[in-house]
Amino acid sequence: MNSAPKRPRDANQLGKLVVDFATGQVEDEAKTVDATKRKAGLAGGAARSAAMSPAKRKQIARAGAAARWNKHVAAE
Repeated sequence: MNSAPKRPRDANQLGKLVVDFATGQVEDEAKTVDATKRKAGLAGGAARSAAMSPAKRKQIARAGAAARWNKHVAAE
């Protein structure tokens, strides 16, 4: 669920909010939430990779490569 407040529907209020974002008077909460999620996702991928054996990583990489190549061949 998104915890960021909704943007105002009124054009004047929305315009003021956009100016406040541009001048740095108000921080856009949606951008900070997205950045936090991305950072957590990157850390999770590294932790998953560190927990796997090299053979398991190789197996997953081969499956991913095969899926990518098969997708391009089938599209022709």
